[in-house]
Amino acid sequence: MNTVIDAHNISKVYNPETIPVYAVNNVHLHLERGEFTALVGPSGSGKTTLLNMIGGLDKPDGGNIFINGNDITKLSANELIDFRLKNIGFVFQSFNLIPVLTAKENVEFIMQLQKIKQSERDERIKQLFQQIGLEDKLNERPSKLSGGQQQRVAVARALASKPQFVLADEPTANLDTKSASNLLDIMAKLNKEENITFLFSTHDQRVIDRARRVITLVDGRIVKDTAVVSTEHKEAATIR
Repeated sequence: MNTVIDAHNISKVYNPETIPVYAVNNVHLHLERGEFTALVGPSGSGKTTLLNMIGGLDKPDGGNIFINGNDITKLSANELIDFRLKNIGFVFQSFNLIPVLTAKENVEFIMQLQKIKQSERDERIKQLFQQIGLEDKLNERPSKLSGGQQQRVAVARALASKPQFVLADEPTANLDTKSASNLLDIMAKLNKEENITFLFSTHDQRVIDRARRVITLVDGRIVKDTAVVSTEHKEAATIR
């Protein structure tokens, strides 16, 4: 296994001049390629803030974040945009699809930014929509898709750039049980067959039950890091 994410002493502080509030407080986090990890904790525990800093959407006030050996905290704004485009896939709770574009166009947009030629884009889109089971929805706009279908398109978009890993912030929060299960099946299959690393921020027990590692945050600190020994029997052992 290879290290994908290596975060050292990262912190995010609000109101530092008056009454400091630590959204993330001196966190160390190490993820290897191919992990399927859930980041859990109560509301306000710092899950989304930590995810956003790892994804380069927010900058830590302290510490360093290495992605494949690259310290993203040292990158300029333009360098960070380029790095995210080439290395990180994002799946959001609210889908974040562009409403005026079709499902195909939403996914293709990322590859256009990467300047991938048309023939390669067409082949990749065909493969992705087969993987998410929406080959017949290529030309539908988001408003014509169910919530579960929109989230599957969002996963395809996240994978379009062939990222090193995918960050998913509450990806099942707006889905019914069947849609959530289908989405998790797709992501688990991609994780197993393509060795894509997934890091979820979630309250959803359905996601937690499928994870092979569960990291618990409380008040901006990691208080528990648990590796699942048997996904079949849901046995777990605390590793630190």
